[in-house]
Amino acid sequence: MAAHISVSHSWLVLFLCLFLMAAGLSCAEGRTRRSAVHRHLKRINKPALKTIQSPDGDMIDCIHISHQPAFDHPFLRNHTIQMRPTFHPDGLFELKEKEEEKEKEKPTLQHWHVNGRCPEGTVPIRRTREEDVLRAASVRRYGRKRRSAAAAPDPLSMSLSTDMEMGSGGASGHQHAIAYVQGDKYYGARATINVWQPRIEQSSEFSLSQIWILGGSFGQDLNSIEAGWQVSPDLYGDNNTRLFTYWTSDAYQATGCYNLLCSGFIQINNDIAMGASIYPISNYGGSQYDISILVWKDPKEGNWWMQFGRDYVLGYWPSFLFSYLADSASMIEWGGEVVNSEPDGSHTSTQMGSGQFPEEGFGKSSYFRNIQVVDESNNLRAPKGVGTFTEQSNCYDVQSGSNGDWGTYFYYGGPGKNPNCP
Repeated sequence: MAAHISVSHSWLVLFLCLFLMAAGLSCAEGRTRRSAVHRHLKRINKPALKTIQSPDGDMIDCIHISHQPAFDHPFLRNHTIQMRPTFHPDGLFELKEKEEEKEKEKPTLQHWHVNGRCPEGTVPIRRTREEDVLRAASVRRYGRKRRSAAAAPDPLSMSLSTDMEMGSGGASGHQHAIAYVQGDKYYGARATINVWQPRIEQSSEFSLSQIWILGGSFGQDLNSIEAGWQVSPDLYGDNNTRLFTYWTSDAYQATGCYNLLCSGFIQINNDIAMGASIYPISNYGGSQYDISILVWKDPKEGNWWMQFGRDYVLGYWPSFLFSYLADSASMIEWGGEVVNSEPDGSHTSTQMGSGQFPEEGFGKSSYFRNIQVVDESNNLRAPKGVGTFTEQSNCYDVQSGSNGDWGTYFYYGGPGKNPNCP
């Protein structure tokens, strides 16, 4: 029996070595990387007071609020948690009253809520698995956007480029369909975002819909706070639509990450988990669901806060994380982004939004509605001088408008590859 186990173990070791060699790694390199992965998992998966298994397979750990990953940051070791913002933007509560009945009729929550909630004094964190980290280019880059990615679109410089100069995939293989404002100081932004589950062609691609809060140049020193929903098989290992955040203070080089995958964002809420699935999802020609996201700068403490829906103040990014955003933002963007890896030399068929062009309209095309900015007086107001931008309108497009119910809004998205987008 012992001999049989020994032979089986030998075959297993041989199989793993052959697998690693096929991936371009030696057995020793593979063992070293796996060791690094385990150390990383121990660092970011904090001890849980309670664990909830979501129907979609996620494990949600309820972590003591003072033990969350943010406090691994050396500047946060003795930080006193700000349990609520000093001020909300003026005009927020009037908007909440208008939308209260609509949200009662169609609540958009998270899938894991079906099996429980985290207790007071804890924060829910999606547990990172070994296979999640192994999909990354390296342990160090796990949870971070690729440095080569033009993840925050610069509509002014890109609009001066031709499709030939950018390549059919846009700058660094990323394509966008956005609305934006610039030329002022901005202290926050808000939007209600239609929620869909776009189809992803390649596992290395993603599709997202989000708000960008931007400061600095689009070179090496860009500051960005981002929040919305995304489908990213590479990051999460599935095609679920998930709530996400991102931040960087150096144009996606060495700082920042998605969700709570590094130290930075401080969560105070025990109801909503960053990176967890959103439920339910809109159906083509059927029921429509959306989420509201607000990011704003506390005028007293200077921290950047995030609110999800009417009731969930999730937490904040401390102002010291940023250079330009320590003061204010210089540009706000709302819209969609996809990665186009040009499989087989043609445009990807990864969808943006609902996968339909804007002219399809409500129930078929995805939308952002009631887009607003926070001004220097901490007032929520309609943005002035809204521009729109897309690299290739025959692949993904955007159309804006305004009315009494939806304020400033736009429809956006598209199917990617089609007869007019080969």
